[in-house]
Amino acid sequence: MIPGPPEPPPIASFEHAAKWYGHVIGLVDATVSIGGGITGLLGPNGAGKSTFLKLLTGQLQPSQGEVRLLGADPFADPSVHARVGFLPEQDSFYEEMTGRAFVRFLAGLHGCPRARADEALERVGLAAAGGRKIRTYSKGMRQRVKLAQAIAHDPKVLVLDEPMTGMDPVARRQVIDLMRDFERRGATVIVSSHILHEVEAMTDRVILLYQGRVRAVGTREEIRGLLDRHPHQIRVRSPRARDLARLLLDLPGVVGVRLDDGSVHVDTTDPEAVYDRLPRCVLEEGLPVDGLEAEDMGLDAIFGYLVAR
Repeated sequence: MIPGPPEPPPIASFEHAAKWYGHVIGLVDATVSIGGGITGLLGPNGAGKSTFLKLLTGQLQPSQGEVRLLGADPFADPSVHARVGFLPEQDSFYEEMTGRAFVRFLAGLHGCPRARADEALERVGLAAAGGRKIRTYSKGMRQRVKLAQAIAHDPKVLVLDEPMTGMDPVARRQVIDLMRDFERRGATVIVSSHILHEVEAMTDRVILLYQGRVRAVGTREEIRGLLDRHPHQIRVRSPRARDLARLLLDLPGVVGVRLDDGSVHVDTTDPEAVYDRLPRCVLEEGLPVDGLEAEDMGLDAIFGYLVAR
C-alpha cells in the first residue's frame, strides 16, 4: 500500500500545559491540538478560557507543559506574533484617540499602511464612527474597534476572546460572517464564548472547558458520541402522540417516553435503531408524524452532560 500524504502539523497545540497563579489554578493539564478553520472555545465564566488564550498568544508562560503556535513557542519567540491577530476580553484603549487613529496606530506597528486600517474599520462596520473619540463609544463599538485592530494586518491566526459581548444582533451576525470569510481565505480562527448558541452559530468544532480542564474536543456529534452512558433524547411530533408513544416503547434501546403537547420525548440508548425502525413502524400502523428532532445535539445539552460527570 502506498502511504498517503502526512498529516499537516497542527496550527496550535497544548501538551500537558498548566497555569496557576499562586494557589489559584487557571488551567490544568491541557492536551489538545487545533487545526485550520474556526474552533470555538466554550465554557462558563471562570472556566479558564482567557488563560487558555493568553497562553496561546504568548502573554503568559505555562507553569508546566508546552504550548506551540505556528510551530513556535509563542512566549519565547515574538516573531510569531506578526502572524496572529488578538482581540482581548478586557478593554485597553487610549480613550482620547479616535477609533480610526487607534487602529491606524496599532496597524502601523505591524508595518501596515493606513489604508489597511481604514479597510478593517469598514469591514467591522465602524467606518462612519471612525472619527469619534473612543471614550464616546458604546460597548459594542469598542468591541468592533478591537476586532478591527486584530484583523488589519491580515493575520494567519485570529484569536478572539468573547468578541461579541455588548453587540446587538446585527453586529453579531457581521462578526460571524467576518470569521467565516477568514476561514474561507485559509486562516485559523479560535474564538471563546460562554454563550452556547453563539458558538453553534459559528462552528461545529468545539473545545469544552470547565474548571480549568479540557472536558471534550471535537464536533458536536463526536462529543455526543462520548456520552453513550447517557440516554439520547429524540422528540417526535404527532397528532396521535399517545398511540405513537406505545409504539416507540417497543423499539430496541428505548428506555422511556414522555408525552408533552402533541410530542413524544424518547430516551434511547440506541438512537440509530430508533431512526432506522421508526419510519417502517409508523407506516405499518398508519400513524402521522409531523416532525422529528434530536433534542440533545445542541451544545447546551452536551455541556450539561459533561459538567455533570
